[in-house]
Amino acid sequence: MTSGNRDRNGLMRHVESLAAAMMPTPLVPLADERLDLYAKLEFSNFSGSAKDRSALWILRQAILREQVTRKSVLVESSSGNFAIALASLCASLGLEFVPVIDSNVNRSTENFLRALSSRVERVHDIDDTGGFLKSRLRRVQDLRAELPDSYWPNQYANTDGADAHYRFTASELCDALDRITHVFVGVGTAGTIAGLSRRLKKTDPRVRVIAVDVEGSVIFGGTPGRRRIPGIGSSIIPPLLQHALIDETLLVSEYASIVGCIQLWQRHGIFAGGSSGSVYAAVQRYFAGYRGPRPRVVFLCADRGNAYADTVFNPQWVAETYPERIDDVLISSTASV
Repeated sequence: MTSGNRDRNGLMRHVESLAAAMMPTPLVPLADERLDLYAKLEFSNFSGSAKDRSALWILRQAILREQVTRKSVLVESSSGNFAIALASLCASLGLEFVPVIDSNVNRSTENFLRALSSRVERVHDIDDTGGFLKSRLRRVQDLRAELPDSYWPNQYANTDGADAHYRFTASELCDALDRITHVFVGVGTAGTIAGLSRRLKKTDPRVRVIAVDVEGSVIFGGTPGRRRIPGIGSSIIPPLLQHALIDETLLVSEYASIVGCIQLWQRHGIFAGGSSGSVYAAVQRYFAGYRGPRPRVVFLCADRGNAYADTVFNPQWVAETYPERIDDVLISSTASV
């Protein structure tokens, strides 16, 4: 056996052991007078978000295809969670990783990435949509030209990321519940909703898939604008969106996302991040005044609230960022979304 084959086999054994250690995430019922409501706690994955699944499967498949070897340098654009997941995996596998982040990334996330990666690229130029994604992607291409043996996972177009949620996240939901009427999913790269929707609708074509986006995102044709809360929305229409089976879309404001985070925390004791708040806010708005048969509704809590302590959960930051919207929402669990 050549040294190259030994290295590949060693990497495969290691990544397979990591995959075997990834346990199903909890699915918890939440009290609601109108709904059978369930939150799938994706922040229980090993580095704290739903992106652990896609990062692991993308990396596994790349190693299997010999696109990634011991000599590879992985380069990827991320607003936070995918970079954290890749940094954790690459550190475990002894691979070099260069994350490309921007000035919206939470301070704790950036500190984590700098602790695990010898090089972190941070872009500051706002693109023509008011966001940073296009600037990050340009920097990724520059780095690919600069670094020998570089590999770009391309979480925005890589179908392996969607396949992870088809195989694992959605399969866990199908195993746990015999009936789901609605599933609400926040959209960024569209990998999660692509995998979930295809698997859930294969099991039951009647399930309603509701995609949740935020103001300032262009994913579903919205007006581009500045977004301050990472983890949901995008400055581009991600190629993975074409693989998703979506019945409806809901657009929420970033302020509604903050309200949703606070309500999840105060009502249910779930300390979750910005995208989770967005989706919870969308659920509440969708079923406001609902009087029909009792639905069974699932939504994903993509990451924990810890990284948002300086922003979403900081009253001073909220007051300074959204001065026109300040009311008693941060102390009231009944605020409207």
